[in-house]
Amino acid sequence: MEAKMKVPTKKPLRPHSAHWGVFLAGDDDDGSLIVRPHPSDPDPNPIIHNFPDALEHRARVAQPMVRQGWLEDGPGPDARRGRDRFIPMQWDEVLDLLAKELRRVQTAHGAGSVFGGSYGWSSAGRFHHAQSQVHRFLNTAIGGYVRSVNTYSAGAAEVILPHIIGRIDQVARRNVTWDQIAEHSEVVWAFGGLALKNARVASGGVSLHLERGAIQRAAARGCRFFGISPQRSDMPDEACSEWVCVVPGSDTALMLGLAHTLMTEGLHDRAFIASHCHGWPEFEGYLLGRSDGIPKSAKWAAGLCGVDERAIIELARGTAGKRVLITVAHSLQRAEHGEQPVWMALVLAAMLGQIGQPGGGYGYAMGTLAHYGRRNNVVPVGALNQGQNAIKDFIPVARIADMLLNPGGMLEYNGLNLRYPDIKLAYWAGGNPFHHHQDLMRLAEAFRRLDTFIVHEIAWTGTARHADIVLPCTMTLERDDIGAAQTDPLMVAMRRIRKPHGVARDDYDIFCDLSRRLGTYEDFSDGRDAMGWLKHIYEPTRQALADKGLDAPSFEEFWETGELRLPQAADDGGMLRAFRHAPRDNPLPTPSGRIQITSPVIAGFGYDDCPGHPAWIPPKRPPSPEHPLWLVANQPASRLHSQLDFGAHSQSSKVNGREVCTMHPGVASERGIIDGSLVRVFNDRGAFLAVARVCEDMHPCVVQIATGAWLDLRRDGDGVAMCVHGNPNIVTFDAGTSRLGQGTTGQLCVVQVERYERDAPDVTAYEPPF
Repeated sequence: MEAKMKVPTKKPLRPHSAHWGVFLAGDDDDGSLIVRPHPSDPDPNPIIHNFPDALEHRARVAQPMVRQGWLEDGPGPDARRGRDRFIPMQWDEVLDLLAKELRRVQTAHGAGSVFGGSYGWSSAGRFHHAQSQVHRFLNTAIGGYVRSVNTYSAGAAEVILPHIIGRIDQVARRNVTWDQIAEHSEVVWAFGGLALKNARVASGGVSLHLERGAIQRAAARGCRFFGISPQRSDMPDEACSEWVCVVPGSDTALMLGLAHTLMTEGLHDRAFIASHCHGWPEFEGYLLGRSDGIPKSAKWAAGLCGVDERAIIELARGTAGKRVLITVAHSLQRAEHGEQPVWMALVLAAMLGQIGQPGGGYGYAMGTLAHYGRRNNVVPVGALNQGQNAIKDFIPVARIADMLLNPGGMLEYNGLNLRYPDIKLAYWAGGNPFHHHQDLMRLAEAFRRLDTFIVHEIAWTGTARHADIVLPCTMTLERDDIGAAQTDPLMVAMRRIRKPHGVARDDYDIFCDLSRRLGTYEDFSDGRDAMGWLKHIYEPTRQALADKGLDAPSFEEFWETGELRLPQAADDGGMLRAFRHAPRDNPLPTPSGRIQITSPVIAGFGYDDCPGHPAWIPPKRPPSPEHPLWLVANQPASRLHSQLDFGAHSQSSKVNGREVCTMHPGVASERGIIDGSLVRVFNDRGAFLAVARVCEDMHPCVVQIATGAWLDLRRDGDGVAMCVHGNPNIVTFDAGTSRLGQGTTGQLCVVQVERYERDAPDVTAYEPPF
């Protein structure tokens, strides 16, 4: 639901950018904020309507705050972290304290005891990008920090794809495009769906939301879309898709059943496998059951995935003579053994022999992010240089709680044996781990082990509430920046629309003042103020345009105009198109130069949870009598993750201020639940409250809730930790996908659901904690 329409203002609206879209913003005659979609966007994202309520919301952090226990007792592990009160301070006081603490930690423990967290979606701006700012500061001020690698979004895929075909950006950002799908695809198997709520966001901003129109054109041309998911809603209506309802986490079994049918019926492309792939005989032995005595037939698969044997066979036969595209959503690899469906989908595409064909083959994560399936700009987009990090220690990003709870412990990851460092101080700017991490009570305990936890934040998120020092920073509409992405043709001058809330400051200004106190100002600032940096970041784009003989406006001209159209490359299919046509001249960046149907490298690691070829590995934590239902914790439509959850558009998706939990009528009726019932969803880790929605278009063993509700922690009548707002990560488990990828498994877990018969606690997630 959009914000209330206003009478058009006579004041000019300026372009601005956010991860969910380029938009126009300005003040109405009464001083209220107006946001409108950019006129060139064919399918604007309504999330922009979270902005008007956010700027002056009570949840904003208005001044520097220090936790009372840290202020009185000094640095050190503290059980009160996350439960303590905060004391307001002036900027000079708090920066003096912070500089002193940074010197202490650096002197006593070294830069290797500092974790530069800051994972998450911070700002679309290329300069005021919080992660880049804090990493540059730590590199210049103390010599470096312990870093994280990979993402919560695609942690398993980012590790396995380079072993079997190439980097994720090579497979997702320059391969099959939406234009190709609209023109060429005849069959699309969308494992995990093509949920456009996910495809409408991109770091750096996106001015053209193309996906819906492309899907509509393909369907009108006769392309058959198959949405393979526990929920029908994972496909847009425009696809006119056929729903293949699968048991959560069983996609690899279904893929194997399809592969077995393709092979035994002679529908696979033997010539392509021979010329472009490596390791087929070993996989063939597994597929036919020669290696383990179990043929991976359609009948075998049906017993695991819940899809009828005949339907699996007909789905495979329907590929004959067709241009077929196989896509895999991020969601499939955010679960136990998440590497397997990513790999097995590639093998399926290789068997069909269409990798590199326009609109065919393998399109990892199509419909997952607005960067994917687009053409690339032919000129660079600048960013803030982060400097050199002298510390070599790192962790996979989803292993932060393990690191803090087990200093000195060992971790197997991608063939390496890593030792967890002993972290004393964590510095977070941008991102909210109390949204994207799992088993939040365990995460809270992990942060209590720190000496000091520093957070820059616009609002009182769960992360800010667990910090020792909270520094108020500006949000995007309160500062000048440049919005741009390498896959979008519009560069935007993000001029400041509003003055900062309270005494909030830009991250850059905060770090400049800290650097002055530490004697490293020149190294951090490079002698530039914020506007100087914007000119510096813009220059590579201007120079590249000039070198190509194209219009190359000066920074001042760009800043005044507000927008700059960038030229884009041809839709050439990238690495995989070149490899298809000339595999010897254009080998893949894999050990064999070909598609790795089996991987001797992965096999050599000796991981039983990720063998040398794609395989069905049963989940370690399946449903049980105590917890018989799968919880699907997927992405929200009304906000980006947890950002601006207090905004009006996000609030419009809630009922009585709580998140909505969707379930099948059979699950609901067995428990006396109807639409609008308050329900408790729980397991051994915790519980959350939500409002029930009953829907037939989902698997009978599934309940679903969107992530992103801000943590609002209480204890239920039995003393169990409970989020009364509806944050599912209070019940998800914190374990890696496998020893290979160590990605998050937070998409799926098992739970029980019951009506909540007690008085409903008030939601206080947005109330300041003092």
